[in-house]
Amino acid sequence: MDMAVTVIKQHLIDPEICIRCNTCETMCPVGAITHDSRNYVVDAAKCNWCNACISPCPTGSIDNYRRMPAARAYTLDEQLGWDSLPAELSAEQLAEAGAGTVEAAPAEAPAAVADATGQAPFQAASYGATLPPWSAAHPYTNLYGPKAAQPFITATVAGNLRVTEVGTEYDTHHIVLDFGALPFPVLEGQSIGIVPPGTDANGRPHHARQYSVASPRNGERPGHNNLSLTVKRVLEDHQGRPVRGVASNFVCDLKVGDTVQVIGPFGTSFLMPNHPKSHIVMICTGTGSAPMRAMTEWRRRQRQSAQFEGGRLMLFFGARSQQELPYFGPLQSLPKDFIDINFAFSRMNGRNGQPRKYVQDAMRERAADLATLLADPLAHFYVCGLKAMEEGVVLALRDIAHGAGLEWDTVGATLKREGRLHLETY
Repeated sequence: MDMAVTVIKQHLIDPEICIRCNTCETMCPVGAITHDSRNYVVDAAKCNWCNACISPCPTGSIDNYRRMPAARAYTLDEQLGWDSLPAELSAEQLAEAGAGTVEAAPAEAPAAVADATGQAPFQAASYGATLPPWSAAHPYTNLYGPKAAQPFITATVAGNLRVTEVGTEYDTHHIVLDFGALPFPVLEGQSIGIVPPGTDANGRPHHARQYSVASPRNGERPGHNNLSLTVKRVLEDHQGRPVRGVASNFVCDLKVGDTVQVIGPFGTSFLMPNHPKSHIVMICTGTGSAPMRAMTEWRRRQRQSAQFEGGRLMLFFGARSQQELPYFGPLQSLPKDFIDINFAFSRMNGRNGQPRKYVQDAMRERAADLATLLADPLAHFYVCGLKAMEEGVVLALRDIAHGAGLEWDTVGATLKREGRLHLETY
């Protein structure tokens, strides 16, 4: 059939629901998803319908489609300018375009292109689970948002505490939000969206920004309908260029008693196991510590029960220096028989004689312990932080497995299939 009348089922992202978490772009194996400062979009010419991006999306914004004549597929420029999805073309409109049958999706994604050595490149993201641990509690999602019954819930700021040393470049805050009498249930590993007030340079309302919840399921204060966030003030982009983050500066400057608009909660897979004897390995940098704090605190509260027999907790926490590591003081006071903490500081060289260390280096130092956990079906691994850490961490797990005589292809596939390796990087 002539391409001019072939109909495709074009994969699109709903800009009204998308919280710009970058999960879809990270998971796409063919580079079909890209973004600008406003929207995430899908290139119809590259999308092969592998659906790797569907399950990980925390909001469902990725799960949208429109039947379009192939020759008139929405371009990237068109999608980048959207505030909402266009209406589906009617049968009459398709008929007027001379549309034929809908083009079927490819049966499977093409194999990865080999590099100069003839080997397919290592795809760290491909090992990330899209299913939660089998024992995880059931999460509530999308209770508030553009497509929900209520567009947002109003929360009141109950606390704002800086959790990095004053004078350091990283200004990170611990924010407590109270929801009063309105329901807003969250689990460890979920996230929320905060809607900054005002409009962007084009006069359009700001989109919500996503933040991981840093408190356990029964609240920052046990028994209260509140939660906490770990927010770093953004003053430069990933390339080091000066930029003032709209949402992060708004949140870091909040005062007790201020109110904010919140949407969510989001997330159905990056959830901690409920099985009490589950082992949890947490690997993070910077504000990626938020979900790890939530999991640790929930285990700490459970541990207060004489009947609780918890599994092992290991934390690999990276920062440029001790002064820039959130919650450094409170972490030091946790009992050694409760959590095994391993710090990695990448900018300490020259200050006190210590070499630079990254989280993957600290993991290799504990290879014997991690190898045992890789083979244990009750062990779960969580990675959260900057995108740059993802490949190094998964490669470290692969090397640790190989060093213990384990076949990584089998181990990695098992971790993914059983919801035991979760990657949340940005």
